[in-house]
Amino acid sequence: MITLKQYFELTNYRITEGSDYGWNCYGPNAHMLSAWNGVHGAGGWSTNIVFSTKSQKVYEVEICDYTNNRAYRMINPKKLAKFKEESLARGEYANQAWDDVNYTDLEVLEDFMEKARAIIAGEEYDSRVKVPVDFTDEELLTYMKMAHERDMTFNQFVEEALRHAIDEFNNDPEAAKARAEQWKHSQEHYDEI
Repeated sequence: MITLKQYFELTNYRITEGSDYGWNCYGPNAHMLSAWNGVHGAGGWSTNIVFSTKSQKVYEVEICDYTNNRAYRMINPKKLAKFKEESLARGEYANQAWDDVNYTDLEVLEDFMEKARAIIAGEEYDSRVKVPVDFTDEELLTYMKMAHERDMTFNQFVEEALRHAIDEFNNDPEAAKARAEQWKHSQEHYDEI
C-alpha cells in the first residue's frame, strides 16, 4: 500500500483540502486529504488519500482522470471487508467515482503509481490493470518454457491465460467455479502428501 510520503511526493506536496473521513469503516481516526488541479474537464485530475491520524497507516488512495473519464483506487486489503460491509449498510454504490464512471480497483502499487504520475503529468498511460501472480519456481520455469514454445513473452503468455480463464468464467460461471474448487481440492490434497 502507498505511504503518506509517497503520496505527498506524487502530488508534489500539493494538498488542496482535508477533512475527517465520513464513514466509520476505517475507525475514528480516519482523515482524508485531497489534491485537485482545479480542472473538471480535459486536463483535469484529483486524488484523495484516507489514513489514520494516529498510526499514519493508509486505508485508501484514489486518482481521478477527468480527461479520459477513468478513476483508479487502492483499498488496504485489511480494511476492504469493512469498507464493503459499510457500503452495503449505507445502500451506497461504492464503486461509483462520479456520474457514469466506476473505480477500477488496483492491487499493485507500481500500477497505481504509474497511472497516477501520468494522469498528473497529463501524459498517456496504459489503462490495463496489473495483476499480482504467485508461482513456485517449478511452475515459473514450466510456464516460461511454454511461452518460449509459443514464441511469446512470459507476460503475453500469462495475459493470454488470464483472458482465457475470464472468458471461460463469463461463458459458464458455474462450470468455472466447479473446476476451480476441484483444482483447489487437488492442491490441498497434494500439500498433505
